[in-house]
Amino acid sequence: MSSVLANKSTRVILIAVVAIALVVAPLILPAFTNQTLVRIGVYAVAVLGLNIVMGYTGQVNLGQIFFVGLGAYVTAYGVNHDWNIILVFVAACVVPGLVGLLVALAAARLGGLAIAMVTIALPIVGVPLAKRLDEFTGGSQGTSARFTDAPDWSGLYNDQWQFYIVLLVTAAAFLLGRSLVRGKYGRAFGVVRENEAVAASMGISPYRTKVLAFTVASIFGGASGFLYLAAVQYTSPETLSFGHSISLVAAMVIGGAGSIAGALIGGAYYVFVPQLTNAIDPNLTTISQGAILLVVLFLLPQGLVSLPRVVRRLFRRRTSRSSLPGNPPQNSPVHQPATDAAREGLEKTERQDRS
Repeated sequence: MSSVLANKSTRVILIAVVAIALVVAPLILPAFTNQTLVRIGVYAVAVLGLNIVMGYTGQVNLGQIFFVGLGAYVTAYGVNHDWNIILVFVAACVVPGLVGLLVALAAARLGGLAIAMVTIALPIVGVPLAKRLDEFTGGSQGTSARFTDAPDWSGLYNDQWQFYIVLLVTAAAFLLGRSLVRGKYGRAFGVVRENEAVAASMGISPYRTKVLAFTVASIFGGASGFLYLAAVQYTSPETLSFGHSISLVAAMVIGGAGSIAGALIGGAYYVFVPQLTNAIDPNLTTISQGAILLVVLFLLPQGLVSLPRVVRRLFRRRTSRSSLPGNPPQNSPVHQPATDAAREGLEKTERQDRS
């Protein structure tokens, strides 16, 4: 009992330290670092939504970037038409959520490869559609919207104000996501992922569960689009590109499918790895990212989030082997006679070879 209380107290203290660090960090970090952390938060929310539908429910979604772009366009439209910013945020979540619900109602019954094909079509159709609806989207030139400049009363710089906006929304998204996957819906997601027939026998509707997961992922995608426009203040049809959607899937896998913390790691991967590969050789960016993905999949199939667990397992295995009765430590007296005898035999053999 005391150990449980100690672990809980340690966790509370750790969370408090991290929260304080996040609040203080933008005040002392340079603008470039703040902007980088903001981008990590933007894509971490998108990866979190993708993780709910793919990592926890086991469904295929290759069109998450479509909902990110849709949320960004809704945000730009609302800001440019002087909507209240709270209403803009709600619309940026609700509109992609409704579109995701309609797609899920049609696609969730298909399953397997059919869902993959439907979600692939979303960004492929979204790009030309965004170019044609120039009255709402700005066409091929895109559209901009500034709404995250720091107010005078705050005494903050723009990058600091943006950091706090993204921190607030990202923290709320991760708390909601954690609550969802650790509750009854999360258990339903897991059962549907493992076996739909078993889920149905337990009174869990696989169809409704898939629709719920896809809709929630779409809402998180819309929230990520709102944050994207808050950070970049510009969006275009390129935001909806299918290549970005595949990069989100890769970020989810590398961070750790079926893990809340893995979504945050995936957001960091999405931001840092392209910068790193471009710095090494811009011509080999795609090849380098593919190589990193393969290495992580081979060495850590459960993603980077599993690295501490793998290290602990290897350490325990090594410790248990050294403590077995038949395997005393190498420098113990048990090994010393055998070592001396082997050395004497080797020296004798060398003398015979010389003679």
